[in-house]
Amino acid sequence: MTPHVAIAKWTLEDYHQMIAAGILSDRRVELLNGEIIEMPPEGEPHAYYSRTSAKYLEQLLGGRAEVLQGKPITIPATQSEPEPDIAVVQPLGREYLRHHPYPENIFWLIEFSNTSLRKDSDPKAKAYAAAGIPEYWIVNLQKMELIVMRDLRDGNYQSEVTLTTGTVTPLLFPDIEASVRRLLD
Repeated sequence: MTPHVAIAKWTLEDYHQMIAAGILSDRRVELLNGEIIEMPPEGEPHAYYSRTSAKYLEQLLGGRAEVLQGKPITIPATQSEPEPDIAVVQPLGREYLRHHPYPENIFWLIEFSNTSLRKDSDPKAKAYAAAGIPEYWIVNLQKMELIVMRDLRDGNYQSEVTLTTGTVTPLLFPDIEASVRRLLD
């Protein structure tokens, strides 16, 4: 008979207490669905594309949104505090001194995946969809393609489109067209 293995689940409060106590200070981790997940080191392509894409999106959006790079967002419903590569959020200024962006503050999220595609396309996508985040993009750096997930229904993204050229219009900014090539080049 195989023994049952129990996995300890952490709450947001537990996670914040560990951060405050310095327990996690020397580790790159994020809380996802109550589990503390190690984040792989960021390679040069990942750092380059996330940085240049964030600058490009800032130019497109002007002051209409804040473009955060690698900063935590808080998803209370799933006991998650991931750090997406880019979070396009409401520009709430000093409000973020009291809390990280919540799902209702988020326009869309972007992850750049080189070795983390499986994690980014499954547990992260499910956590983001369950939280009601309307749009999630993954830049697959191995194939140089943009995966756009949308159409929330029953806590899941119903639409997934893969692009290598053309433009993409963010759902909540219908007057903006982002160049797919600009995100991938």
